[in-house]
Amino acid sequence: MNESSAPLITNEAVVLGILLVILAIVFQTSASTNRYWLRFYKVVPSVLLCYFLPALLNTFNIISGETSQLYFVASRFFLPASLILLTLSIDFKSLRMLGSKAVIMFFAGTVGVMLGGPLALFLVGSVFPDVLYTGTDEVWKGLSTISGSWIGGGANQAAMLEVFGASKEAFGQMIAVDVLVANVWMGFLLYWSQKPEKIDKLLGADSRPIRELEERLEGLQAGKRMIPTATSTMIVLGVAFGFTGFSHFFADIIAPYFAENYPALDAYSITSGFFWLVIIATTAGLALSFTKARELESYGASRFGTVFLYFLVATIGMSMDLAAVLDNPKLFLVGAFWIMFHILIMLVVARIIRAPFFYVAVGSQANIGGAASAPIVAVAFNKYLAPVGVLLAVLGYAVGTYGAYLCGLMLQAVWNMLAG
Repeated sequence: MNESSAPLITNEAVVLGILLVILAIVFQTSASTNRYWLRFYKVVPSVLLCYFLPALLNTFNIISGETSQLYFVASRFFLPASLILLTLSIDFKSLRMLGSKAVIMFFAGTVGVMLGGPLALFLVGSVFPDVLYTGTDEVWKGLSTISGSWIGGGANQAAMLEVFGASKEAFGQMIAVDVLVANVWMGFLLYWSQKPEKIDKLLGADSRPIRELEERLEGLQAGKRMIPTATSTMIVLGVAFGFTGFSHFFADIIAPYFAENYPALDAYSITSGFFWLVIIATTAGLALSFTKARELESYGASRFGTVFLYFLVATIGMSMDLAAVLDNPKLFLVGAFWIMFHILIMLVVARIIRAPFFYVAVGSQANIGGAASAPIVAVAFNKYLAPVGVLLAVLGYAVGTYGAYLCGLMLQAVWNMLAG
C-alpha cells in the first residue's frame, strides 16, 4: 500500500513515460477487434483503466502523485486547452436541426443531475450522518466532482476537483461511485434501445420525428475530415494554448481583485484563480464556436482535446490510493438515489412533452456518460444517429462547468445544514 516513504520512481521523465505508455496500451487494446478485448471492454470502461492503472502504481508506492508536478502541469495547462478544443466545435445550427425536444431532454437531464445530488445527499445524510465525511474531508467536495462528470465529462470533473478542493483520497471513492452507477444506467439504456416502442407507448410519444431525423443525417454520417499537416497542427495548438494563456492572464487579474475587495465570496470559490481559469477557458471555447475557428475540428481539434484530457485523467489517477475506495460504501447509496432522481425528472419531462425514448436515452447519456458513451447509446438505436449523441455531449462540455459549479454550491448548502 501507499506509504510515507519515497516512491520507487521519482524521476519525472520516467513517470511521464510510464503514464503515456499506459494510455497508449489502453487506447490500443480498447480499439482492438480481438474477441478477448472486445469482451473485456464491455465490462471494464477504458476510462476506468486510465484512472485505475496509475492509481495501482501509486497505491503500491511505485510512483507518487504527491511528489510529482505532472498533475499541476496537466490541470493548469492541458485542462483549459482541452476545454477550449472540446467546445469550439459546437455547431448550434445542427443542434437546432435536432428539434426542441432533444435539447429540452438534455437540459432536463442536466437539471436532474443538479437537483438529484443535493436531494440524494440530504436523504442519505439524514439517515446515515457518517456519510457526511470521507476521511477528514467534507463529502460535498467529492460529490461535486461527480456532478462535473455527470453533466459535462472528465474535464469538468477535474475542474470541480480543483475548484472545490476535494482530497485525492475522497476523489478515488467518487470515481468508484461514478463509474459503477453510470455504467449500470448505461446498460439499462442499451437494453431498452432495442425495444424503444414499449417505453414510447408509456410516454405517449410519437417516434416519427426520429425516423425523419435518421433520413436527414444519413447523408451527413461520414463527416468531413482533412489530413492533418504540421501547419494545421501548429494552428490547433496555437489556438488551444494561446487562449489558455489568455485565460491565465485574466484569471490572475480577476481572482485577486475579488479576494481583495470581496473576501466573503471565497465561500463560493469566486476568489479562486482556478475557478476563473476554467470559466474563462470554457467561455472562450464557446465564443470561438461562432467563428471560423470551429473549422479546426476538421483537423482534429477535439482529438487533441481528448488526448490532453486523458493525460489529465492519468495524472489524477496516480494521486489516488485505491485502499480508500471502500472506506465509505454508503456513498454508493448516495449515487443510486442521485441517478434515480435524474431518471425521474427526465421521465416526467418526457411524458409532459411526449418526447421519444431516444431523446430520453441520448439526453441522459450526453450528461451522465459524455462524448465517450452518448454516441454509443445513439448508435444502439440506429447507426445514423451517432451525431446526435456527439452534438448533445459536446453541449454537455459547454454547460458542465457552470452546472456542476452550481450543483457543488447546493451540495455545500445541504452539507452545512446536515452537519451544522
